[in-house]
Amino acid sequence: MNWYLAALKKYAVFSGRARRKELWYFWLFGFIFGLILAFIDMVTGTWNTETGGGLLSNIFILVMILPNLAVSTRRLHDIGRTGWWILIMLIPLIGLIVLLIFYSQKGTQGENKHGPNPISAPE
Repeated sequence: MNWYLAALKKYAVFSGRARRKELWYFWLFGFIFGLILAFIDMVTGTWNTETGGGLLSNIFILVMILPNLAVSTRRLHDIGRTGWWILIMLIPLIGLIVLLIFYSQKGTQGENKHGPNPISAPE
């Protein structure tokens, strides 16, 4: 949970670097919260079966777009790539595979052009 909160504290910070843990835990807890909100939407009757979304879960998704882009960009910075690589997601399937490979790679050792190594940097 600390990694999720750390990413949220930097919700619009696109500079610097993010560890793999920060990205994967951010996605994990975001998925869990999304499921919980979808369940609440179903129980309260705000779930729309035609669109496959509910009021609370859709608001959550909209609110989390910017933090998701920020942590994804910082993760790409950790492997020495520019954040513009996120746009490869526009290529169906191939873009997703490429980004998952990038996100899974170990970060560059030491400092790179995007900042110090987040493993050794004080928080």
